[in-house]
Amino acid sequence: MCVVGAGVIGSLFAGHLAQVVDVSVLTRRRAHADALNAEGLRISGRSELTARVTATDDPDALPAFDVAIVATKATGLEQAAASLEGRFPDATIVTTLNGLGAEEIVRAHGGWPIVSGVTFMSGTKHSDTHVEYVLDTETWLGPYEETPFDRVEEIADLIARAGLAVEALPDLRPAQWSKLIFNATVNTVAALTGLPHDAHFAAEDEPTDLGHLVHDLVDEGKAVAAAAGIALHDDPWEMNVLATQRGSAHYPSMLEDVEAHRPTEIDLITGALVREAERHGVAAPLHTALYRLVKAKEESW
Repeated sequence: MCVVGAGVIGSLFAGHLAQVVDVSVLTRRRAHADALNAEGLRISGRSELTARVTATDDPDALPAFDVAIVATKATGLEQAAASLEGRFPDATIVTTLNGLGAEEIVRAHGGWPIVSGVTFMSGTKHSDTHVEYVLDTETWLGPYEETPFDRVEEIADLIARAGLAVEALPDLRPAQWSKLIFNATVNTVAALTGLPHDAHFAAEDEPTDLGHLVHDLVDEGKAVAAAAGIALHDDPWEMNVLATQRGSAHYPSMLEDVEAHRPTEIDLITGALVREAERHGVAAPLHTALYRLVKAKEESW
């Protein structure tokens, strides 16, 4: 297997999968690849392991693989997909990005079978070779276009044998939309308030509590999903409440991007939800406002 992108999610996949299969890693930086080759990849927290991987920043140097998991951020997806173009025609590509539209970007660069994925795993990157595994929640996988479901099940079985929670679904869209609404709400609110995902997001006791806005954003997203004909896999409000009860606050990646003055994933997340609302003739004023505010915050840098 190959993991494209060695941030938190890519590292969690690579470290665990290397316990059961040969894993190569395509990094963005040469120094990152050199460190992984020299030191290996350490996972701490929910798992304690050190993995040997073959890492490179040069796609021409990758060994042949059967499956690639693309685990870049949305801002790096176009470059990652382009780096695979014309290579490994028999491989299956798995997308695990937030939001909607990652599969279309990958498809524009090759005819590989594609498996759609969304993951709720999270962690903290301590260095290029050490990631702490924080939330050991599921990854959901489903077929894209004509990819056979048994291929999805085969990949899910491998991920399960590696010690990660996973579920194969014949139709990923209900799960994908559940997480889309969750992320479009939680990530964007965190990015604009500076709050990590904590109890503020579920509080509704006082008129000024943030949970009222979060709940309204979720309801607005659910209305868009209903107009699109999507029966959600999980209720995003319940997902939000459960996540705030885990005991430690989680820093959404969009908040980290804002604090570091990096481009965010807003276009594939909240932007995708706003575009779907427009396409189906549903009003989404709250998500539209937050989308524009995050874009404006990016401009302020």
